[in-house]
Amino acid sequence: MPSTGSKALVGIGALVTNDPTVGTGPLGILRDAAVVVTDGLIEWIGPGDQCGDADDRIDLAGRAMIPGFVDSHAHLLFAGDRSEEFAARMAGRGYEAGGIRSTVAATRAASDDELRAGLNRLAGELLASGVTTFETKSGYGLTVADEERTLRLAAEATEETTYLGAHVVPEEFADDPDAYVALVTGEMLAACAPHARWIDVFCDRGAFDADQAREILRAGMDRGLTPRVHANQLQHGDGIRVAVESQAASADHCTHTTDDDLELLAGSTTVATLLPGAEFSTRSPYPDARRMIDAGVTVALATDCNPGSSFTTSMPFCIAVAVREMRMTPDEALWAATAGGAAALRRDDIGMLSPGKRADLVSLDAPSHVHLAYRPGVNIIDRVWRSSASPRVTS
Repeated sequence: MPSTGSKALVGIGALVTNDPTVGTGPLGILRDAAVVVTDGLIEWIGPGDQCGDADDRIDLAGRAMIPGFVDSHAHLLFAGDRSEEFAARMAGRGYEAGGIRSTVAATRAASDDELRAGLNRLAGELLASGVTTFETKSGYGLTVADEERTLRLAAEATEETTYLGAHVVPEEFADDPDAYVALVTGEMLAACAPHARWIDVFCDRGAFDADQAREILRAGMDRGLTPRVHANQLQHGDGIRVAVESQAASADHCTHTTDDDLELLAGSTTVATLLPGAEFSTRSPYPDARRMIDAGVTVALATDCNPGSSFTTSMPFCIAVAVREMRMTPDEALWAATAGGAAALRRDDIGMLSPGKRADLVSLDAPSHVHLAYRPGVNIIDRVWRSSASPRVTS
């Protein structure tokens, strides 16, 4: 029987729980289902005709319902516009990591209020597209003061904040990258660690090599931060190996992989977070998600929202691209955008719908989650419920 103050969501045509013990198939789908929510947590899930009464009752009229999307990789703290760079790329110019520096200049010149407004606008777009939990990084300040302030602002909007002082080497350190690594692992880290949960490094061409990445991650771990790695986006390299060796929560991008990389990932707790928006916006080869999944790798999908290479906040778009271009099934893509994202953030309170989990829910204006890929570019997000319960983070 629902508790006092509970809300019952009934008339759910197909409820995706991501818990195969309570429903059919790997997504644990329940038909003609209901969900009872109390104090921001799921109290009960089951057949609609067994729901009983509740203080508030909402009829979904046969719509599908899914867990809220978990966006485990985004860059929302920035200023400026790089649409001209995008246009040039579509005209044939390649993508290089160095383009980040133009955003760095604009971000340094922006006020706190301007950065906060941009963050809140993009966070609102994420929520409207069904994202109920998101991670965001620093990395467009690259000075002690600017990295600290962007993380401080990020923490106003999400508990999943990542210190990415090691995004690229800024222009003022171009002739002495070792000095910048020393800053990232020293004074900058000391200022940023109190505002961050994670530490990240871009281990790729034009950014940081494997030895520098190891040094940066080790320093962050010594400060209590958990590692993540931008790995193998622009070319094959040591990024995935560095991530697995460091027991990183995720290796992100993974565009260029070998069988050895997949064996490393499959034998680890590191999630391969795939970011199809970046390949779409840079005309780069897509990661081979089918090969990864078949090799036993845990895969997540995220938007990689950023001004240079993936300026989208739409997880449904990323799901559609992953299904069409990366050979994922609609079930696999949805799982990767929900439970996979939760795994990449090492969270066990989100990404799945079962009693005691956060009541982060999305109803679709469709009878099935398959419509997320089946109807690309069409907004089928009907309604989003985001839990007001205090987050219960597990590491």
